Amino acid sequence: MRTAAAALIAAGALAGCGLPALGEGGRSGGPAPVPGGAGAECTDVPAPRDSGARRLRAMWIATVGNIDWPKDPRASADEQKKQFVRLLDTARQMNMNAVFVQIRPNSDAFYDSPIEPWSAWITGTPGKDPGYDVLDFMLKEAHARDLEFHAWFNPYRIARHDDPSKLHPKSPARKNPGWVRKYGGGMWYDPGIPEVRELATKAVMDVVRKYDIDAVHFDDYFYPYPEGGEFPDEATYKAHGGGMNKGDWRRRNVDRLIEDLSRKIHEAKPWVQFGISPFGVWRNKSSDPAGSDTRALQSYDDIYADTRKWVKRGWVDYITPQLYWPIGDPRADYAELVGWWAEQVEGTDVQLTIGQGAYRVGAGGPWNDAAELSRHLTLNDKHPQVRGDVYFSASDVVENRRGFAERLRKDHYSRPALRPVATGLGGKAPAPVQGTAAEPHGDGVKVTWRTSEDAASYAVYRADGERPGCGPVEPGQLIAGVRGGGIIDPTAEPGRTYTYYVTALDRRHHQSAPARGATVTVPKG
Repeated sequence: MRTAAAALIAAGALAGCGLPALGEGGRSGGPAPVPGGAGAECTDVPAPRDSGARRLRAMWIATVGNIDWPKDPRASADEQKKQFVRLLDTARQMNMNAVFVQIRPNSDAFYDSPIEPWSAWITGTPGKDPGYDVLDFMLKEAHARDLEFHAWFNPYRIARHDDPSKLHPKSPARKNPGWVRKYGGGMWYDPGIPEVRELATKAVMDVVRKYDIDAVHFDDYFYPYPEGGEFPDEATYKAHGGGMNKGDWRRRNVDRLIEDLSRKIHEAKPWVQFGISPFGVWRNKSSDPAGSDTRALQSYDDIYADTRKWVKRGWVDYITPQLYWPIGDPRADYAELVGWWAEQVEGTDVQLTIGQGAYRVGAGGPWNDAAELSRHLTLNDKHPQVRGDVYFSASDVVENRRGFAERLRKDHYSRPALRPVATGLGGKAPAPVQGTAAEPHGDGVKVTWRTSEDAASYAVYRADGERPGCGPVEPGQLIAGVRGGGIIDPTAEPGRTYTYYVTALDRRHHQSAPARGATVTVPKG
C-alpha cells in the first residue's frame, strides 16, 4: 500500500503544502532585502478575521509499545531520526499544524530526566542512554515545520507487566514500592498518595522549565479502566479518605493533580497550554441529567475523571474528548457527543478539539467507508465551538487505509490553517513585520521578511495579481505557516503575477495586521 505522504503528493498539492522554509528555529540568517516602496507598516489594515477558519489539526505520535515511533527501538539513532522526520513530513503533507508526542509513557522519559530512567521504548533497554537528546531533537524538527509540539505525559501508569524487578533501579516505582498497585496485569501508581501526585507534577514541570514545548498533554489514563475487581487502594483510602465517599475521594485525588498542574504550568510559562484528551463520555443521561444521551462507560464513575468540572473550572486550556464512535452508533452517537461537548465549553475559555479514531478505519460497519471521518469534520462545522481535530494515531495516517487520509485532505485540509488563539492565556499580536520582499527563484518565488523577537511564527498569504501595497487578507489566501524569515513558494506559475503578504503571530497565536505586500511576476520558461 502507498504511504499517505506518497499518495498525497501523487494526488497533487495545493499551494502551501510543505513549502520550504528559509532560516532555522524561527530566525532567519539576517535581514531580508527590502525592495523600493516596501517595508512601511500598514496603519489602517485590520488583522485577518478568524471567521471560524482557524483549526488545530494534529495527530498523536504514540511511543508506548512502539506504536508509532520508534518502530524498532534497536535501530540506530540516525534511523530513528529519519523515521520521526517522515512522520512530521506526513503531517505537513496533510496540512496539519501540530503533533502530540508521548514523552513519558510509563514513568520513564524520552529525555534526560533527573527523576526517571530513559524509556525502554527508545532503546529496547530501560535506562539506556540513546546517545542524543531525543526531546530536543523532536522539538526542533517539529518547530522547523511550524508544527506545534504538545508533550504527552501519562501520570500514573508504570508498566504493562506486574514484575517490579524488571524496572530500572532508577525508577521511582522501584525505589518506592509502597506507591505501586498491581492491577489488570500491569502496575500503576496509586493516585491517592500525595507523593505520587508530587512525582507526576515534578516530571511535568521538569520538562516545562527545560524545554521549549508548546503544551502539556494528558490522555485518558487516570485511575485504570475497570478490568475485573476493585483497584487495590483500600489502605490508601483508609489513610487519606477522611470519611469521604470513596468515588468522590478518588475524583478529588485526580482533581488535585489537574488543578495544581494547571496553576504551576502557567506560573512557569504563561504561554504553555495544558490540555487533556479524556474518554469521550463524561456521564450517561441515565446516571445524571447533565450527561449525554449515551449508553457507554463513564469517565466520572469508572476512571474517576470529572472532565466536565475541569472545563467549567477552567483548569484546562483545551479539551480533546476521544470520540471514537461513528455517526449513529446506538451506544454513543458521534453526533450526540459532539453537540454535548460543544455545550460544555460554551461560555468558557476552554478550546474544544475532537479526538478522532483513525485506527478504527477498516474495522467493519461504518468504519469500512473511507468517508466516515470526513463526515465527522463536516458535522463539526455545525458547531462553532469545535476548533479542530486530533487523529489517533500517526501510523494510521501514514498507512492511509482505504484512502481515508486522502479523503480528509481533499474534503477539509486542501489548504493550511492557522491554529486558534489560546484565549485566557494573555499575550497580544506582535507588531507587523517589516521588509517583505518577493523575487523569482529557480524553484518558484522566494518570499522573505525581517523577523522580530516578539513574533513566534509567521503566516504567508498570496493574492493573485498586483495589489495595493496595503490590503486585507483572507484565510483562503493562506499558503504557509513558518517559524523563520522566508519561504520558497514552488506552486507559483510561470507568467503569473502575485502579491505576497506576511503576518506575525505570538506564542498564543494572536495575529498582527499584514505588512505591506510584495508583488512579483514569475518569468516564463
